[in-house]
Amino acid sequence: MLAAGSGAQTTAPEQAKSAPKEPCVQPAPLFSADDYEGPFSKTVAYFSRKLEIKTVHSPHRQDVRKLCGLNASAKFDLFLSNSFEPVSFVGAGFSAAIAQAQNSDAAFGQGAAGYGKRYGAALTDAVAGDFFHTFAFPALFRQDPRYYRRLEGTTRQRFGHAVGHAFVARSDSGKRMFNFSEWLGTVSAAALANTYHPGNKRGAGPLAQRSGISIASDMGFDVLREFWPEIVHKLKLPFRSRDELPASGQQ
Repeated sequence: MLAAGSGAQTTAPEQAKSAPKEPCVQPAPLFSADDYEGPFSKTVAYFSRKLEIKTVHSPHRQDVRKLCGLNASAKFDLFLSNSFEPVSFVGAGFSAAIAQAQNSDAAFGQGAAGYGKRYGAALTDAVAGDFFHTFAFPALFRQDPRYYRRLEGTTRQRFGHAVGHAFVARSDSGKRMFNFSEWLGTVSAAALANTYHPGNKRGAGPLAQRSGISIASDMGFDVLREFWPEIVHKLKLPFRSRDELPASGQQ
């Protein structure tokens, strides 16, 4: 029999629900579009911003603070930002021009009409790929779609980190996990492209080949992301240096 005046005990699940969430820290990007002060500032700044949209700092080894992940809404916003950068439209135009010169998708024809169809297909390729890589599969697998620039270590270690991102990514909780978004996103985008690229060869073999080329391209892009500060320095591009910025923006 309980003694009079004794209060109800709080259960463990209720304590877990009432416990405050551990604060997390937002990783800071290296550059912004405002950091470029030289000639052709808009062109260079736009290209830099395209690289930096999905690039953030890796935490220092001694920093044990938890980095903030992205919820599904934030991943969708990231997809929109990355897909509709001006550089994306320029890149689609360049890809369409190459396809026109090689007469890829011959059913599109030549001339302005043919180029317009190829441009639409190239832009759809980019947007569809980014949709799967940045939003759909990252939301499904609770995976962080961003690239974490290492900065620390030897050139070989950093190169391996960049190439390895195709295989190892971060979960929303900060743990290492297989990069499902890269592989499933690439295959999904390549399969979808068969519906609007009449010149694509069908079958598992051609699909695997196109997926492999796309993943290799993503690896190269991650290497560029990793060493972008050094490239800026070597080319003496007049960025204001913001190396070694601490993570900021606690939530």
